[in-house]
Amino acid sequence: MTALLLILSGLVHLAVFAVDGGPWNGPVSWRKPVTFGLSFGVTLLAVVRVTSYVRVGPRLRAALLGVFAADCVVEVAGITLQAWRGVPSHLDMETPFDTAVSMTLAVGGGVLVVLLAGFAVASFRHRPTGPAGMAPAVRSGFAILLVALASGAAMIARGVVLTRTGHQEAAYHSTASLKPLHGVSLHAVLVLPALAWLLSRTPWSEAVRRRIVAAAVGCYAAAVAAAGVWAVLRY
Repeated sequence: MTALLLILSGLVHLAVFAVDGGPWNGPVSWRKPVTFGLSFGVTLLAVVRVTSYVRVGPRLRAALLGVFAADCVVEVAGITLQAWRGVPSHLDMETPFDTAVSMTLAVGGGVLVVLLAGFAVASFRHRPTGPAGMAPAVRSGFAILLVALASGAAMIARGVVLTRTGHQEAAYHSTASLKPLHGVSLHAVLVLPALAWLLSRTPWSEAVRRRIVAAAVGCYAAAVAAAGVWAVLRY
């Protein structure tokens, strides 16, 4: 339910953008509540589903997912609030309130890193369950997700340093080179396990399904590597 509400929030703000207009890019735009609402909603749905294949105790899994869902809501709410106020959501330290929102989002990002890294470690400690190809799909999805988390942390860290040293405008533009890498790697944890699940509904043999998943993992990794090279060249 929480994930669906986040997705609905993104769609509602897409309608707001269609009516209100304004720039799509930049630190202040309706793009942020749209993309963050959709991304967090879809990611929450994916993580809830995918972690069912990870060997984690049911009570621990429920507790971690509860914290993860709450953190997703806080992140989207903060971003949406600032969009309606007409100010940047990240790296904005112009006023005490804006600083509090910005730092809350940064801390929330840290919580996401810890939680998702924990699930990633669990997926590699014990082979995930599920149909043929699901184990490598889950492990690869989480491994690539860690790239998204690392690139997100790098964007925040770089922006905070620029902001603290008086380069506010540069801070807003400093994240551009890493955004494609962050976006591409963010949803591997959805795409790859979904592919393994869809293949389990086909009459193909387990060997064929494993080969298809392996090829998909390779293609996705290549896309992430290409985005990484582009980020380095544009840095």
